[in-house]
Amino acid sequence: MKFDMGAQVLSNLASKSRGSSTDLGTLIRQLVDAAAPLEGKFNGAGRVAFDSFKSRSHEITAALNGSLSSLLGGQTGMEKAFGTGDQEQGDNARQQMGAANFDAARFGGR
Repeated sequence: MKFDMGAQVLSNLASKSRGSSTDLGTLIRQLVDAAAPLEGKFNGAGRVAFDSFKSRSHEITAALNGSLSSLLGGQTGMEKAFGTGDQEQGDNARQQMGAANFDAARFGGR
């Protein structure tokens, strides 16, 4: 099996994920702000649901941002692991080439 990935793939992914986290927080704040004119317009179960939404919006935002933060941490760890693996692979190849007897592999006579 072959796994081929460009050097900047995980960096680009982390950068886009950071942007998505910011966008998500902004969208939730916009949703809460857009719902503000409805405050006090409901009675009964509708009011309870609306008040619950409004009071939990910060909790929901924090939970979503925490989840995205964990994803970013995982992406950063993957990037570090792939970079380390790439470096080790190069080091091992150079070490093996240094120990190889290329003269013994010549097919022509001297």
